[in-house]
Amino acid sequence: MQKASAKLNHKSRAEMGLKMNSKKKTEAEVISQQKIGDEIYDMWIRTQLAEWAKAGQFICLYPHSESTLLPRPISICETEQGKGQMRIVYRAAGKGTKEFSSYQPGDKIAILGNLGNGFPLQQAEGKRVFLIGGGIGIPPMLQLAKSLKETGKAKSVSIVAGYRNEQLFLKEDMEKYAPVYVATEDGSAGTKGNVMDAIAEKGLEADVIMACGPMPMLRAVKQFAQDKGMEAYISLEERMACGVGACLGCVCRTKEKDAHSHVNNARICTDGPVFDAKIVDI
Repeated sequence: MQKASAKLNHKSRAEMGLKMNSKKKTEAEVISQQKIGDEIYDMWIRTQLAEWAKAGQFICLYPHSESTLLPRPISICETEQGKGQMRIVYRAAGKGTKEFSSYQPGDKIAILGNLGNGFPLQQAEGKRVFLIGGGIGIPPMLQLAKSLKETGKAKSVSIVAGYRNEQLFLKEDMEKYAPVYVATEDGSAGTKGNVMDAIAEKGLEADVIMACGPMPMLRAVKQFAQDKGMEAYISLEERMACGVGACLGCVCRTKEKDAHSHVNNARICTDGPVFDAKIVDI
């Protein structure tokens, strides 16, 4: 018993040390990478940050190129705690992320993390939960579904994922933890339309929503939750410069004043990226 307690305390101290250094760069190593869709890449990295990552948090990755100064924020898709492995799934859309897509196993990469607050798992306790992801907002739903299944907090979990076409990246991974309902813009798989169309077509019901995706989707989620009298927690996607709340480059309007700026806004990188949908003006 004493040995187990000592081991737990050692782990807790190690995690506390990592959290205190979340605003310092650390070095990670690429384990594997593969292309899983149109400009969508799936990368596993080795980092001790995986040991305390929460579903909904993100990391900042620094390109090697000196011409690219700012890091790129990327959501945490999955972790293998105990192995020090973290998975990120991202779209190669610009110079920095296209550089990342060229990385090979063994390559080193500078990262900053873990950043943000993550999804409030305690709000799922005893409730029926929708996990809604759209486009590149789908990856964080995998770790969220995994965490909810491991904790057993939720009464039930349903995943609703919106894609452009039949390239249903991460669908099989998510199905390990909950049923997945698909919507595609072109109707090539699942429901033709968006995630809200899929919910209506399948007659799905829940008590709380946790979502990540493009702003039009999040606005629809917020309105749907308001109309149904449901709780909703949404992860806002935003371009970021510092990732640690210093530059005020990623703010959203809120009903409450921010203690940092004393105006009605919040910094997505530090106060979020997950917010109670009722308090943000989107």
